Amino acid sequence: MLVTKSAAAWPHGASIAARAAALGCEVVQLPGDRLALGDARYAEAKSTLAVTVAPPSRRRLQPIPPSADWRVDLAEGCPAHCAYCYLAGSLKGPPITRVYANLPEIMAELPTHLGTGTITSRSEARADEGTTFEASCYTDPLGIEPVTGSLSALIRYFGAWDAPAQLRFTTKFADVGPLLSLPHHGRVRMRASINPAAYARYEGGTAPVADRLRALRRMADAGYLVGLTIAPIIAAPGWQDAYAELIEQVVAAFDGSAPDLTVELITHRFTPGSRDVLQSWYPGSRLDMGPAGRTEKRNKYGGIKHVYDRETMRELRTFFAERIAVRLPYARVLYWT
Repeated sequence: MLVTKSAAAWPHGASIAARAAALGCEVVQLPGDRLALGDARYAEAKSTLAVTVAPPSRRRLQPIPPSADWRVDLAEGCPAHCAYCYLAGSLKGPPITRVYANLPEIMAELPTHLGTGTITSRSEARADEGTTFEASCYTDPLGIEPVTGSLSALIRYFGAWDAPAQLRFTTKFADVGPLLSLPHHGRVRMRASINPAAYARYEGGTAPVADRLRALRRMADAGYLVGLTIAPIIAAPGWQDAYAELIEQVVAAFDGSAPDLTVELITHRFTPGSRDVLQSWYPGSRLDMGPAGRTEKRNKYGGIKHVYDRETMRELRTFFAERIAVRLPYARVLYWT
C-alpha cells in the first residue's frame, strides 16, 4: 500500500494505513503526493492500493443513469480481474486502486444534491427510493472494505441522514459480516453482481456467485434493501440454460421469502478502446468481442460502443422478462440496457 503525504494527514487516511498494517500489508509512506507508477505492469498495478486525496473534480457528483441520480466516488479502480471490466479504457494510467482519504469532504457534497437528479428524484416509478447515490461506479467498495472502512462510514452516514435518500452499491464480493449490524435504517441497497457459473472464468479474483447470493440474503435478513445486477449479460452459446440456472440459484437463495428485490439487466458492451485494453490485460481470454452479432451505437459525443444487434437484444430481453416474472414475481426490474 502507498500512502501519499496529503492522505496521511486525514484521519480516515491514517486509519486505512493502520488497518492495512494490522492485516500484514506493507505500507509505504510517500514523501509527497506523486504516485510514480507510470511504467508499472498490469500485475503490479492491480495489486497496488494507493491512499490519496480526491481532487475537487472527483468530489463533484455526476449523474449516473440509469442506475441512480448521482455518483459518489469512494475510490477509483478495482482489485478484481474481470475480462469484460467496465473500467478498462475509462481510467487513465496503470490500473491501481486509489482510495480517497478525504471522506468528510466527499460526504459534504451529498446534502446539496438532495431532491435533485433525473433518475429517481423525478421518477414516479422509483420515487420511493428518494434521491439515490451510487457508490460503486468506479470501484467495488465491498472488495476493498476490509482495508478502507469507507463503505461502513458511508452506510452510517446514510443511516443517520433523516432524509428521502438512498445509498446504493453493487459488488462481486461477499464479506458482508462487518456491515450487518450497522445502523443503516433501511436507506441502503446492496446489489449482488451475478453471472452464470459457466462465465466464472471471466471474473477472476471475485467471490463465487453462490457466496454473493448468500451474502445478499444475509443483508436482506439484516434489514437492508437488496437487488441483483445481472451483468454483463453474455449471449454465448447455451446462454438460455446458463441464465435459467442462475435465476434458480436466486430463487433458492431466498428460499420462499419475498424481499424488496430489484433487478438491473445490463448486456455486454464495449468500446474499441476498452477492447484493446482488455485484450492486452487478458490475452488468453475467450470472451467474444468480435463483430458477429454486434452493432455500433454512438453517444451524443460521437463515441462508439459495440452492443448486441437488435434481434439478439430482443431475444435476451424477452427471456429475462418472462423468466423473472415467473420465477421472481416479487422482484422489480428497474431497467434494461
